[in-house]
Amino acid sequence: MTFRQRHLLGIEQLRPEEIKTVLDLADSYVDLNRSTQKRSDVLAGLTQINMFFENSTRTQASFEIAGKRLGADVMNMAMQASSIKKGETLIDTALTLNAMHPDLLVVRHPHSGAVNLLAEKVNCAVLNAGDGKHEHPTQALLDALTIRREKGRLHRLTIAICGDIAHSRVARSNLILLGKMENRVRLVGPPTLMPSQIDQFGVEVYGDMEEGLRDADVVMMLRLQRERMDGGFIPSEREYYHRFGLDAEKLAHARPDAIVMHPGPMNRGVEIDGTIADDINRSVIQEQVEMGVAVRMAAMDLLARNLRAERAAQPEDVYV
Repeated sequence: MTFRQRHLLGIEQLRPEEIKTVLDLADSYVDLNRSTQKRSDVLAGLTQINMFFENSTRTQASFEIAGKRLGADVMNMAMQASSIKKGETLIDTALTLNAMHPDLLVVRHPHSGAVNLLAEKVNCAVLNAGDGKHEHPTQALLDALTIRREKGRLHRLTIAICGDIAHSRVARSNLILLGKMENRVRLVGPPTLMPSQIDQFGVEVYGDMEEGLRDADVVMMLRLQRERMDGGFIPSEREYYHRFGLDAEKLAHARPDAIVMHPGPMNRGVEIDGTIADDINRSVIQEQVEMGVAVRMAAMDLLARNLRAERAAQPEDVYV
């Protein structure tokens, strides 16, 4: 298997063959997760620490389940009540963690680049569970796995990513991954929710949902990131839904077999109609949640293999 990364900090660092390696291994973990005995021992003897500086339900639960199913000792650190809140720096936190000798560190942080900084200071594998508006690599990988399983391939598809592009790390990771796999990527949304210098991303940009969804194979809706907005980006939620919310009329412009995705949590009646979200023939939103556990299992498995190989090649006193 081709995967040479020490950490999983973003999609940008991954080569197409490494993306395929993660997805292929994740496929096998889907089968494990659907079996009666959902246990493996590939991470037995390793310690996984989950550090979420932002609130999370899906991602944190997914990483915790993934680690436990692989046999790791999993600890969730309550960062809202941690020493960070008492003035400790991120680097001091890293030094403290080093003294505990963790093997896998899963981090979500509100500031872009914070996870990369931690990765430079700790003696373990670091997985980025989302940092600011930068990246969310495991979300893009689980989306890719969902698309590949539903469409039978992950190349030469027309994929529309719609909504709050400017504030979304999910959008950034997805457009990088889908671009690497030779897909036609469209960004659809109001100009106020498009990132600056969008022309450098090598994607098509649409300000009209009907045009943006025309003949699309995949429609990926994004949540309005209200917590990252510091101004009037939309006139009102009602107006936003009228123009950019996904309903049956707008979806009719996509291909008849187009799938509908959403990273969650959803704002029904704002970015997506509830009937569309629950349509078992078009919506793969619940499948995305399922694929998330399998992808995170695969990512931790691969990083643990590299970590063990690295430590085996070092003198015994290096990791003391």
